[in-house]
Amino acid sequence: MRSDKNRLRRSRLYIPGNKPSLMYNAWLYKADCLILDLEDAVAPSEKDAARILVKYAIKNLDWGNSELIVRVNPLYTDFGREDIRVIAPMAPNVILIPKCESARDVSAVEELVTDYARRQGVYEEIYLMPLIETAKGVLNAYEIASASPNICAITFGAEDFTKDMGISRTREGKETFIARSIVAMAAKAARVQALDTVFSDINDIEGLVESAKEAKLLGFDGKGLIHPSQIEPVHKVFTPTEEEIEYAGKVVAAYEAAKSEGKGVVALGSKMIDKPVVDRAIHTIECAKQLGLIKEEEE
Repeated sequence: MRSDKNRLRRSRLYIPGNKPSLMYNAWLYKADCLILDLEDAVAPSEKDAARILVKYAIKNLDWGNSELIVRVNPLYTDFGREDIRVIAPMAPNVILIPKCESARDVSAVEELVTDYARRQGVYEEIYLMPLIETAKGVLNAYEIASASPNICAITFGAEDFTKDMGISRTREGKETFIARSIVAMAAKAARVQALDTVFSDINDIEGLVESAKEAKLLGFDGKGLIHPSQIEPVHKVFTPTEEEIEYAGKVVAAYEAAKSEGKGVVALGSKMIDKPVVDRAIHTIECAKQLGLIKEEEE
């Protein structure tokens, strides 16, 4: 169940931590990531029971090739510290840190995760994924994204953000456009993945696809999901097309040829290729490799 910091995270499917029927065989959905949620999806009266349920689910259930993430409660609540004490020794792939507003929030969680895991003799890598859901968090996004080398991604939460701002959330998402842009830029500046918020209407697949396409244009690497029916449409948006893979292969080949010949300028046909284009092409090739869409010799 070990994970890679740079693995694909096109889809993150939330599963309530108090719903064992939804956890069993969840790997069959083939989401890139599965989030066992101890926070918003669980009522206060059920949090203690959900924590124990998630503990044994991590230990005993098959999660397939999905990355396993646990969203704990914030440390300022009565539940956050106990969540980490119980869950960290189970070594999920990632701890999702909700309501993250500063680098100190990250450091506090990281210290507890390390401490409780080590006490039980667990030394496996547990990545961190800060969830930015407030105006303060957005303004501190780069500080948060660069707070620890164990951060694999930062993600944006629109529901709590719009609540914090005192505004309504719309289908088009114009009210979160600037905040999402800031979060995506902060992630890229810190060299970690940027992951977009959920699209809450499970019956509006067209709206989901539009939202995913916009997220991709903003620099996000994936979206949060609340229903398995949303996985395939989101994967389609964030999966390189044959044309994109073919073009990326040509760009990388031109770059390698120029480098081997000692040339400082890379050209593809009549077009000059600069480093950002090469970097995007390399990223596309790596994504295609992870998805099994190309073989090594096809580069």
